[in-house]
Amino acid sequence: MLETGLILPLREEKPRINGLTILIDNGTPLNLFKDTIQSSQKYIDFVKFGWGTSLVTKYLQQKVNWLREQEIEFFFGGTLFEKFLSQDKVDEYYELCKEMGCRYVEISNGTIAIPNHEKAIFIRGFSDDFTVLSEVGHKDIAKANQKNCSEWLENIQEDIEAGAYKVITEARESGTSGICDVNGEIREDIFELIKSSAISFEKLIFEAPNKKMQTFFIEHVGPNVNLANIALSDVISLETLRLGLRSDTFNL
Repeated sequence: MLETGLILPLREEKPRINGLTILIDNGTPLNLFKDTIQSSQKYIDFVKFGWGTSLVTKYLQQKVNWLREQEIEFFFGGTLFEKFLSQDKVDEYYELCKEMGCRYVEISNGTIAIPNHEKAIFIRGFSDDFTVLSEVGHKDIAKANQKNCSEWLENIQEDIEAGAYKVITEARESGTSGICDVNGEIREDIFELIKSSAISFEKLIFEAPNKKMQTFFIEHVGPNVNLANIALSDVISLETLRLGLRSDTFNL
């Protein structure tokens, strides 16, 4: 960053505990991926290989090797874990993560109907060899609407007690489910209950795939809020939001 004398919000330096920016890779071409990662390395903490793209991406190993060179962590999206679980092949998923050298895994139940206490069992099991990121919230909008805010809070607490390093709040890559309504508006009943609870924002990661959501969380939590499902093309624009360099967060 240029030295200008401007007074800007303080950002934690890498390796960060807070203010995490987690990109989602949905099968980006290798050269574009490498260029983005290298040019914005300072602002990227993790890359999530979304959905099941890690199984069909031609250059997955090259991408993983590049992330290691740039000192950026990675993990596979929770839906892939759920696919293995649905076929009773969790052990195979465990071995896949070990084979790929994953240090982090995401455990979720946003697609298949398993109770949260069962998900917590997998969090405990994977925590022996990995740092676990758990996810709370349904991908299906109808099921998401049936999940009341107190249940969100209970699930987050249960995941943390089971050993989750941080808990991700579901919003999908579209920002229209989970902690959002179908119109993309943040469910403030959920957010306010979380905010008033004893759960620290340091333990949470909010999926925020668009500027509107990113602005909401930066305004309500601060520039060092943990954000996920960030498009590769939005790394720099998100950082300018965090620093109050755009009109949306100008008065931070």
